[in-house]
Formats: sequence, structure tokens, C-alpha cells
Amino acid sequence: MDDFALSCPVPLPGDETIRTAHGGGGRATERLLDTIFRPAFDGPELARRHDGARLDLAGPVAMTTDSYVVRPLVFPGGDIGSLAVNGTVNDLAMCGARPAFLSAAFILEEGLETALLGRIVQSMAVAARAAGVRVVTGDLKVVERGKADGVFITTSGVGSIVATPAIEPQAVRPGDVVILSGDVGRHGIAVMAAREGLGFEPAIVSDCASVAAPVLALLDAGVDVHCLRDLTRGGLAGGLVEIAETAGLAMAIDEREVAVSVPVAAACEILGLDPFHVANEGRFVAFVGAGDAERAIAILRGHAVSEGAVAIGVVTSGPAGRVSARGLIGGTRILDMLSGEQLPRIC
Repeated sequence: MDDFALSCPVPLPGDETIRTAHGGGGRATERLLDTIFRPAFDGPELARRHDGARLDLAGPVAMTTDSYVVRPLVFPGGDIGSLAVNGTVNDLAMCGARPAFLSAAFILEEGLETALLGRIVQSMAVAARAAGVRVVTGDLKVVERGKADGVFITTSGVGSIVATPAIEPQAVRPGDVVILSGDVGRHGIAVMAAREGLGFEPAIVSDCASVAAPVLALLDAGVDVHCLRDLTRGGLAGGLVEIAETAGLAMAIDEREVAVSVPVAAACEILGLDPFHVANEGRFVAFVGAGDAERAIAILRGHAVSEGAVAIGVVTSGPAGRVSARGLIGGTRILDMLSGEQLPRIC
């Protein structure tokens, strides 16, 4: 991670918590990088110990960036580290790109346990290896106690675009089949339950995972994919409405095809939440030409993260942005985008 801003205050060797070191960085910073960060993100780019990384990417590239402020830092099924990697990798995959490199910037709060920091960094390293990406540069800052909720992480990613023509909302067409990669609502409920100490039984585990492999499998197979969207903030409903509005089209969805696990459905009923609006971190929708829908579903089901893939509806030429959902008992409702977030601080 280049020099990780070596002038920043960091923990001194032997400290069990992050603290503002008198006089700034220097060798204390180097020891932190050598004991926690560089071993986790080992690679030729970091070995050069330079102010940036030289990358070798052919053809057009996709780039994305996001910040992660989830609370609590650790939740069932993941933590802020795996979330930061998977979230950025998934954004690249949604652009039809093969993820390659990440940068990671950390804002640490004074008092953060170094053992917890080590766990988060190792989690990022594991997620990066699983997704086939390398963390090649970054930054590190420490702020006063009470200013950062332990740690905030900003990740940026780049990857080579492998999809032609472009995968984007404007490419969606009437008749496209809407394919959902799996059940919805687990991430948001898992994080909220951990934050509020809600003892749901069985425990609800986040779906946090990289979806790059099944997406690339679709593209490598030449499936007629028009658009992809990961279902993070705003959930399934938010993602569908956003695509419909951008494309100037409508959608007809069958709620009976959307899987919601029994624990998530029960939790949402107790809390007055709609699982269609609850965030996910390992789920996406694919808009695929009707002639390739069955093949796309078969490919997706060959990957653990998308083994629950199913067609949930079709794109129509109705009013722009209108997403109608046929309910479990036959009625129809209109899905809309919430004006705010149902569950704050979930990513």
C-alpha cells in the first residue's frame, strides 16, 4: 500500500490498541505495516514500497470506489474487511469487468484493538484471494478516540472490461428476463441483529460474498447479458426501480419466485420491514435476452454463491420506472424506492 502515509500517527510496537504516537510515524509506522498489512497483502506492487502501484491492464477498464462504515465491525457471515473487498469486486463485476486490483485506505480510531485490526486485515486478504484480486496500494490514518467507530475503510478497484457491448441500464430491452441470483434480505438483517443484540434463532448470517465468478462465467459463455446490478442499499426493490427508471421501461415481477429465508421473513415481520428493501451483499439481478435465460440460470446455479438463481420477471414497455410485483395471494403491488435507508450503517 505505497507508503501508507508514513507521517500519520500509529500504534507503537507492543501496544495492544491503536493510539496517537507522539511525533507521528517513522519506524513505528513501518513496524505496523510490516506486522499487519504487508504480510496480509503480500505482492510485487507492495514489495516496491513506492508511493503508488504500476498496473498492467489491457483494453478498456472499469473503476469503482466505495467507503465502508458498517457497525458493528464484525457480524455473522463477515466483517468490515470482507465487506470492503467483496463490495468493490462486485461493483466491478456489475460493469462486465474482470476485477484485478484494489486500493484500500484505512481510518483507524485511537483505542482500536490491534488484534481486531489484524483480524479485519486478514479477512480482507482472504476475500481478495478468493476473488482473484490484489490489494496494491493504500493509505493509513489515525483519528482521535470517538471519531471513527473503530475503523472506516475506503476501497477502490479496477478491472479489465470483458463484456461487449456495454453492460448498462440503457441496454435493457422489453422482453428481457430478470434473473435473481439467490434469496434476499440476509445481510441487512444479520447486521442489524448483531448491532442491536437481537437473538434470532436460528442466527441469520450475511450473504457477503464475491459474485465475480458466476458473472464472468455468464460473460465467458457468451450469454446475452444486457445489464447487471448488485442489490446492496435499497435491496431488490431499489435495484429494480433504479434500472427501470434509467432504462425508461417497466417490469413485471412475481413475488412467489423471490426466495426469502424463513428466519429473515420472520425477523422482517417482527420488525415491520419489507425484505424486498433490505440490503444484500452477495446477490445481484441479471437482465438477459429471453432466448438465453434458461442457459444463464443453469450457469449461475453451478456456483455456490448463485445456486439459487431463478427468473423472477420480465421487462415490459409500460410506464418508465414502474415495477409491479404479483403477490403471494394473487394481488399486485407497486415496488418503489425508499426515500431513506431502512437500516443505517449496514455497509
